[in-house]
Amino acid sequence: MTRSQRTAAFIASRLASVVLTIAGATLLLFLMVRLVPGDFTSVMLGPRATPELRAQITHDMGLDRSLPEQLWLFASRAATGDFGEDVVSHRPILDIVLDVIPNTLALAFSALVLALVVGIPIGVIAALKPGSWLDSGLALLSISFITTPTLVVSVILFLVFAIGLHWLPVAGAGAPGDIVDRLQHLILPSVALALGWVGYISRLVRASLLDTLGELHVRTLRAYGVSEYRIVGLYALKLALVPVVSILGIGLGDLIGSSVVVEIIFARSGIGSLIFNSIAQRNYPVVQACVVFIVAFYIVANLVVDMVNALLDPRIAAGRG
Repeated sequence: MTRSQRTAAFIASRLASVVLTIAGATLLLFLMVRLVPGDFTSVMLGPRATPELRAQITHDMGLDRSLPEQLWLFASRAATGDFGEDVVSHRPILDIVLDVIPNTLALAFSALVLALVVGIPIGVIAALKPGSWLDSGLALLSISFITTPTLVVSVILFLVFAIGLHWLPVAGAGAPGDIVDRLQHLILPSVALALGWVGYISRLVRASLLDTLGELHVRTLRAYGVSEYRIVGLYALKLALVPVVSILGIGLGDLIGSSVVVEIIFARSGIGSLIFNSIAQRNYPVVQACVVFIVAFYIVANLVVDMVNALLDPRIAAGRG
């Protein structure tokens, strides 16, 4: 089998696994919501649960059908983006989710870029000076980034730079259409969200680069008189970054999942704050839609990363990497 055939087969198998994973996650989400103690409509509507409204919601959500029919109805509607109408705002749930997704994606991607831009140089510097005081100091800094909760970082940044120094906006996502204002509102939340991943990436790059620099062909290059910085810049760093690429999908999923804390602290509209508010309001259909989007995005992001890795390293497609 040729390299292109192996890569195509690998991508096809990953696509099939993506479909099965999303289907399994959808089934699990459906069952978890249906297993909420008590009558579903009464729990969701609370004091508003009049007999007429309960009957209407029961019919609209297909709760008067058998469980397999409810599952099929939910899955078929979700596949077309139809999550029903919100009982609170009377708007299509899909529109509500789509309104806030751009804010969360902007936050997650900016945090990931920040983590890469800061974390990779820290890891490279530490790897070039192994065992030195600089390496030890950067290790301590990275570990402190990893172990400090996002909530604590968010509160500190909020109190110091927004409330205390008034350098950056206090809350919100910025005025629509005003790029400068939106970027200013993005700085503190992005830093709070990225700090832990700066630590992860720096430690990963350091370990991977040290392994690469210890390989036989690198020692051969040294024997031929090639400078250390040339070896790192032209060869070793490229190989050392392969593990970093492998965790980008996980990183994006983690950043989106962690965004709920940051969005609440900085009062940003986003999918995390939407989930939090919907749970508080017992608005489970909106929670379902949000979770479906997060799961689908997480799985697709990992699929893209796997395909990129398969193209960069044929051993992965061949099942040896």
